Amino acid sequence: MHSTPSNWKEKLEAAIKAGCKRFDGALKGIGGCPMADDELVGNMNTEWMISYFENNNMATGVNKDALADSLRISGEIFI
Repeated sequence: MHSTPSNWKEKLEAAIKAGCKRFDGALKGIGGCPMADDELVGNMNTEWMISYFENNNMATGVNKDALADSLRISGEIFI
């Protein structure tokens, strides 16, 4: 999903309300879409999505240790 830091939650909530069950995000929101207009410049931050799901009692099945390792590694790559 593409979003900005200011509208990610609204987009995620709209997708959930529309019945979406699977989501695609990016660690730390890194990257974007070359075909997106300026208002869609970034990927939705995976960590924010996971936090949202957990805070709303939605199962994620995410391995938190693996996620923490992935975030650490991405921090080394994308400074």
